[in-house]
Amino acid sequence: QVQLVESGGGLVQPGGSLRLSCAASGTIFSINVMGWYRQAPGKQRELVARMSSGGDTNYADSVKGRFTISRDNAANTVYVEMNNLKPDDTAVYYCNLDQWIAGRTYDYWGQGTQVTVSS
Repeated sequence: QVQLVESGGGLVQPGGSLRLSCAASGTIFSINVMGWYRQAPGKQRELVARMSSGGDTNYADSVKGRFTISRDNAANTVYVEMNNLKPDDTAVYYCNLDQWIAGRTYDYWGQGTQVTVSS
């Protein structure tokens, strides 16, 4: 079993910055993908950014140039630095970890952390 614990959400003014952290614990294999998704009220959950244990990244077009994902593999922790935040970034942000064992995908989620961008 894997547990994901997020931190760092909050209220920020437009143009401000926040850094989210997610620490994973439990049975974690060396090859995995960790990332962030978000869900705004009335909308589907969407990818924000994710990063493989090998360092490959991908970002949603809406956050490119503003958000930066990073991770500490030794600590099983993933971060996202969010700059120039906009009201449209307001959502619950969820940490995700995917890993593969014997050809099967295991998908884990954190409990979510609220990010509100408002003046």
